[in-house]
Formats: sequence, C-alpha cells, structure tokens
Amino acid sequence: MRESQNIEFKRIWKDEYLRHVCAFANSRGGSLFIGMMDDGCVVGINDGKKLLEDIPNKVIHALGVYVEVVLHKADRLEYLEIKVQPNTVPISLKGVYYLRSGSTTQELKGVALQEFILKKMGRTFDDLFMPGTSIDDIDVTPVRRFLRKAVNANRMTPESETDTLQNILLNLKLMNEIGELNHAALLLFGKDPLRFFSSVSFRMGRFGKSDHDLRFQDVIEGNIFEMPDKVMEILRAKYLTSPIRYEGLQRFEELEYPEDALREAILNSIIHKDYTGVHIQMSIYDDRIILWNPGKLPDDIPIEKLMQKHPSIPRNRIIADIFFKAGYIEAWGRGIDKIRQGFRDAGKPDPLFEELGGGLMITLTKGASSNASGKVVEKVVEKVVEKVVEKLSSNQRSILNLIGADRHITAAEMAKAIGISQRKTQENIARLKEMGLLRRIGPAKGGHWEIQVP
Repeated sequence: MRESQNIEFKRIWKDEYLRHVCAFANSRGGSLFIGMMDDGCVVGINDGKKLLEDIPNKVIHALGVYVEVVLHKADRLEYLEIKVQPNTVPISLKGVYYLRSGSTTQELKGVALQEFILKKMGRTFDDLFMPGTSIDDIDVTPVRRFLRKAVNANRMTPESETDTLQNILLNLKLMNEIGELNHAALLLFGKDPLRFFSSVSFRMGRFGKSDHDLRFQDVIEGNIFEMPDKVMEILRAKYLTSPIRYEGLQRFEELEYPEDALREAILNSIIHKDYTGVHIQMSIYDDRIILWNPGKLPDDIPIEKLMQKHPSIPRNRIIADIFFKAGYIEAWGRGIDKIRQGFRDAGKPDPLFEELGGGLMITLTKGASSNASGKVVEKVVEKVVEKVVEKLSSNQRSILNLIGADRHITAAEMAKAIGISQRKTQENIARLKEMGLLRRIGPAKGGHWEIQVP
C-alpha cells in the first residue's frame, strides 16, 4: 500500500492525528494506519490494546463521529487501522475544518471553507438568501424578457407571462416565503447587483502585439441575464469583424469566430463564475481570444474529464436552471463539447482549456488549423475511431486535436492542456507513433508534429 486520498500511515499515535480522521470524514472516508512507516513498512506498536479503547473515545469526544479501530498483525508485529466513513455533515476539530486532497490533509479557510460547507449541506452559493432584500430590488424588464424566451423555448407555460412578479419569483425559487431574495435573483434580475456583489462585471480589452499594448476596453455591468447579449453586441460592434462572402448571389456576413461557439463560451463563463471572486476577463488579440472566469473545476471533473462526456455539476444551480429555461443552453454538461464542436465545424483549431489562477481559461484561436485544416484533423480522428476505436484513448484523441491546433506544441504544453503528467503524455505519443498516426519532423527544438491520415 501507499499513502493516497484514503490512506495515511503513522509510526505512533498522537492526538494531533485527529486532524487526519477529520479530513477523511469530510472527504470520501479512508483508513489511518498506526504502526507503519511512510513507505508502508510495518514497524509495529506496543500499546495496541490500550489504543483500541482510547482512540474511539478520543474521536467521538473531539469530532462527534464513530470510527472502527481494528488490530492487525504482520510477522508478529501489531498495527492498528482506524476506519473512517465519509460524513454527510461538515466535521470540525476544535472549530477547524480539514479535507483530504491527494495524499495530504489540508486546513480549509475562506472561500474554500464556504464552498465545502455549502456542498455538504447540498446548497450552492446562488440559492443563499440575502437578509434585508425584497421584491423592490428586482428589475421587472429582464424578468419579462426571460418569461418570453422561456415560453418560446417551451420550458414554461404561456400563463407564466401573465402571473404576478411575486408568484414568478416564488415558483422559480428566487424568493422565500418572507419575501427575501436569494443571490441568484439579485444576480439575474437585480436592479443593481453591484450593490450586493463587487465582482458582477465582464471586462473586455483589445490588445496589440503584447499585453502592454492595450488599445481600448469596455466593462459590462448590470444583471447577468442580459450580460451575454450585451457582451456579444459589443464584440460585434467594436472588437471583431464579419468578413463578407458570397455563395452565388447570396451574401453572407459571418463573425470571424464561430458565433454559436463563442456565445456558448461567454455563457459558460457567466453561469459557472464564482461570484465571491473577481470579474470575468476577456482579452482580444489579432489572432485569438482568451476568456478567463474565476472558479475552480469540481474535484470530480479535472481538465481531462472536461474534454469527455461528463455529468453536469453547476457551481450555480439556480442560475444554470434559469438560463436553461430561457433556451440559452440546451442541456447541462454539454457546453464544452458545443464550444469544441463549433470550432471544428468552422475548420479552426480546438479551443485550449486550462486551469489557471483559481479559474478556467479558454483560448480561442481565429486562424485555420495549422495541420492543413480543422476538418482534416477531425477526419483523421474519425477515421482512427472507425478503424482502431478499441485502441485509441481519450487522451490520445486530445493529443491529436492539440497537434491539429498547433503542430509546434511541446509535450509539456500537451500535458498541461490535457491535465496528465508529462510522462503519460510521452507514453501516449509513443503509442500514436507505433500506430502510424503521428510522426515527428525535425529536431525536438525547431521541428514539428505531423498527423498521418490512415
């Protein structure tokens, strides 16, 4: 055995190790072994019988939870296993909360502690009610606009449009029985959300060749229900171009980025934003857009799983539901796939998703794929799936897509983008080479990758 998310080794028992028991109870459970070295080697204990009685009493007194303590033997040496079950309510040790992260025990503070307690209670930040608020803090205009969209999307009944504002807010779980509004109501439809939340803004900047060359900028404030449309309107008017093309006599003016995918990325940043953090940032360059919103991914969905089919775990459950009812999003959990597919269909490189600075950063590239075209890359992957579907992993598909977006990309950059180790990335590259799907042209520095069409 090795130390891991649910295993911890200690040479002897100390009362300070109650923090590990606390962390296991707050996480997915686990076992604390007493009488073992860090490498898993059994060195034994001398007071096993006494600890069998003392430890359960110490745990129940300090933490209020029950644990099972088992005495094991190995080569005549005794060691203890303290089995801890996951708890459904937050557990603290002398007012301090601990959580298991990998093979370490960490103390929770600030925003991380708030999110942990909300999660344990089955709550999200947006469904907390704000004392002192009332229906007078709601702007009726965006509410009516939402109702029209929800009825047109067949996600609310036509009768909803004629209902009273109070009933609407109650039915949408935006107001409680005593008339207080929750965070979602104030963010979505508030007259002045900035009065309650300091980071309800979407900041955009147009840059030249470097981050020091800021040419102009805009700040979009106000309720977040109208924010996506305002952002798209300003992008069209000031930041992006719509090249004209003709098919026969028909004239088309399409945005230089796939519009549906770009809108989905903006919606995603607004819906999943951590509204206790800072503002959303969008940086527009000649060849790319970088969009960053505060808020870490759920522990169960790291970056590599984000690129695959995954369950929806919205940070702001009520906000996500309102946007769904309005028809802005089709279904929870499909946003990332829709963004990626939109760029592929437009013959552009796959967007790059990274966790950075406590948030999610998306890089959207304007130009055609550097490996002939995005459609060629997609064709390669499709052909591989048809022929060797049982041999191609999701990480290997991601590597092909990343190389399609940038044939000069390094293995380290791939590892960071996918969310796996560099060693694993090298192993996957080697496998793709063996399969005849990938080859390296030129040296490690100055060369490039080439995808082979089977």
